[in-house]
Amino acid sequence: MKFKEGIKEKNIIVKCGADSFLPFALVFGLCVILLGTVSPGGGFQGGVIVASACLLLYLGYGYDTVTKSINMHVLEVNESIGAVLYVILAFCGILFGARFCQNVFYADGKIGDLISAGTITFMSFSVGYKVLTGVGFLLMLLMSLLSTDEEEQMEE
Repeated sequence: MKFKEGIKEKNIIVKCGADSFLPFALVFGLCVILLGTVSPGGGFQGGVIVASACLLLYLGYGYDTVTKSINMHVLEVNESIGAVLYVILAFCGILFGARFCQNVFYADGKIGDLISAGTITFMSFSVGYKVLTGVGFLLMLLMSLLSTDEEEQMEE
C-alpha cells in the first residue's frame, strides 16, 4: 500500500494484539454482564469491558475500519433502548403493587442460579446494554476527534 509521507501502516504486533484480545474482551464482558447478580461484577462493569472492543479495533486497525464496522447512529438508538428497558423493569414493581425498582419477578429457584435474582437480573442486563452502547458511542466520538486532529497534523 502506498501512504502519504509521515503516515505509517499499523504495526503487525499491534494488529495481532488487538485480534487476540478482541474476542476475549467480548466474551469476558458478556460473562460479567450475565453473571453479575451471582458473582462480582454486573451490568456496568461488563458493559465497559465489551465497549473496549471499539478501542481495540481503533488501536489495531485505525478509525476507518472502526467506522465501517460500528455505526454510531445504531449505538445512539440502542442506548435509548437500554434506558427504556430499565425504566420498564423498574415500573414493574409499581404494576405489581410494590415500590419503584422493587424485585417482583423473584423465583423460588436455588440461590446462585442465573435467574434466581428475579427483576434484578434483567435490570443488570439492561444496564449492561445501555453502558456498552453508551460508552461505545463516547469512544467513537473520541476516536473521531482524534482522527481529525491526526489528519490536520499530517496535512501541515
